[in-house]
Amino acid sequence: MAASLSACNNKTDNTMSTTKIFPQGEQLPKEWFTGNAFLQPLVAKDKNNDFSVGSVTFTPGARTNWHTHPKGQVLLVIEGNGLYQEKGKPAQSIKKGDVINIPENVEHWHGATTDSQMVHVAITNFKEESQVTWLEPVTDEEFRRANK
Repeated sequence: MAASLSACNNKTDNTMSTTKIFPQGEQLPKEWFTGNAFLQPLVAKDKNNDFSVGSVTFTPGARTNWHTHPKGQVLLVIEGNGLYQEKGKPAQSIKKGDVINIPENVEHWHGATTDSQMVHVAITNFKEESQVTWLEPVTDEEFRRANK
C-alpha cells in the first residue's frame, strides 16, 4: 500500500517563515542521515502513547537513509520544500501543509530539496520497542534524480 499525500494548506506561497514553531534540536546521527538534520523531541512513547512525535529540520540537501517503520509513520510538513520517495517509485515533492501517511514496512526516504530547508513533524508508531529499521543511504545519483 502506498503512502498518501494530502495538502491541508491552500496557500501557494512557500516562502520560509522567520518564526520557528519548534527549536531546531540536536543533530541526528550521520550513520542514518546525509547532510545536516536535527531533531527536537516533542512527545515520547509512554503508557498512554504508543508513538513518539518530533520536529525534524533538514538543511538543503539533507535526507534520511532508506528505512522502514514496523507500524507506519505520519509526516506533517510545516516549513520549506522537500522530497518523499518509496522504493521503486518516483520521488514526490512535498511542501508546507502536506501530510504524508506512510504505511508499515514501506521502504522510503525523505528530506529537503537541494535548494530549500524542510521541517516536518514526524509521528512514528512503535511495534513493541521498535519504530524504525535503518537501511542503506540514498545515493547521490538517487537524490539528483529526485531533485529533477
